[in-house]
Parts: sequence; C-alpha cells; structure tokens
Amino acid sequence: MRLRDSAGAPRARRDDSSQAPSEPVPHDGVRLQKVLANAGFGSRRACEALIAQGRVSVGGEVVQEQGVRVDPRTAVIHVDGRRVQLDEAKLTVALNKPRKVMSAMEDPQGRRTLEEFAARYPVRLYHVGRLDYETEGLLLLSNDGELTHRLTHPSFEVSKTYVCRFDCPGSFPRSILAKLRAGLELDDGPARADRASLVAHDGREAIVEVTLHEGRNRIVRRMFAALGYELTSLVRTRIGPVVLADLEPGATRELTRKELGTLMAEVGL
Repeated sequence: MRLRDSAGAPRARRDDSSQAPSEPVPHDGVRLQKVLANAGFGSRRACEALIAQGRVSVGGEVVQEQGVRVDPRTAVIHVDGRRVQLDEAKLTVALNKPRKVMSAMEDPQGRRTLEEFAARYPVRLYHVGRLDYETEGLLLLSNDGELTHRLTHPSFEVSKTYVCRFDCPGSFPRSILAKLRAGLELDDGPARADRASLVAHDGREAIVEVTLHEGRNRIVRRMFAALGYELTSLVRTRIGPVVLADLEPGATRELTRKELGTLMAEVGL
C-alpha cells in the first residue's frame, strides 16, 4: 500500500523486494469496474455508473457496457479524459522544498538534501527537475521514469509559476511586467515569461507572480537580474496542474488522481 502524506518524521525505506507480490492477472483479464475501484474511483457499483455514463475509455474507445475485461498492466484507461495510473509500484509526490536544501540525493559538503524527504516512502524516489539552494516551493519526487523524462524535457513545455519578492522603493515600474512578458536577453539566449503580474507593492518591496515554461538554471533570478533587481525570496507555487497550496515547508503529499492524470495528459501520456 502506498503511504500518504508524510509531513512528520521520516520513515525508514523498505527494500522493494520485501513487498508482497501483486495478485496475478487472470488470462482473460480483470473486470474494468474492479480495476477502477482498485485505482480509487469508489465502490464497484460507483465504477459501473462511471462506465454506464460513458466517462471511461479503454485504448481510446469509450466503454459503456459492463463486464469488459482488461489487463491492468498494459491497458490505457481514461476517466473523464484523464489517464488512470494503474501501476501501483509508481509513485509521484509533491514536496514543499525549504530554503537551503540541495536538489540532489547526496551532497559532498554535507548540506541538507532531498534524500531526507524521499526516505519517507517505501520506494526509491528521484527529483523531477531542480530548485536552486535558496529557492523554496514545489518540487516533484517520483519513481516514474517516463513521466520524469517528459516533465524535464523542454519540448513538452510544462508551465511553472513562481512568486518573486524584491526590494522596490517608491512607485512600482510597470515596465518590469512588460519587459518580462516581451522577453529578455540572457547570456544563454532569450527568456520570456508567459505571464507576469503584480501581486503587491507597499512602496518598499514588490511581489510579482511569473509563469513560464522554461527550465534553464536559475532562469527566474537571472531574468530579474537583467532588469536590475535581486530577488530576496523566490517560491515556486505551481507545476502544470499541481499547486503548492497550503503544503508546509518540508511537507510532502501524494498527487491526487486528478493532478496525476492531468499532468500525464500534458506530457502526452
């Protein structure tokens, strides 16, 4: 069984080989409603209703008849257009990475790493992308290699949102937002925000929310540096459909079915 939210003390990782073997799949497959129920979509009766309403597809074809059998190891099933992750060995969790934590599983200098948080789960997790040492916020940990590859590959252009805080005495220059959206020339090429908006300004400091789909190293900090501003705080609040929300620094949680299905759809899975 997967472990759920783990904001408390880390749990020792169990070796994968110690887990009980999964139930063998019958030669003729498993009833679709049972597969959906095992995936967390409610009772079998509730899953039969989903099927009858035409909300379930298998291999791209809508299924409305009861009793259809599938192989959960290979079937591609969608509910309401979202892919259902059927491989229970795969796990993806959201972490609110605190400041001064390396986006790595080990560090020769002895600084805090992501291993501290990944060790809460009984499977080996790897970080999906990075946040720099001083940046906090949303970071995904996963053992799904294909999902990780697609989320980190620039061709899939998954959007990410950041909240940026910086000193800004006097009135707020609206040109900051226009220049972020128009694009800036950095030492490794141009960079442009998909969206940029002012969240707050009190005459001393400003808070700006920026969304972009690039993942180059320290790109948000470098964009503001190109405008003459040094960020005093940078927090990533969203990756695609996954939102940081009220997750406390250092806390983790397993992605919801909706989040995972939408995330998989965004990267063509």
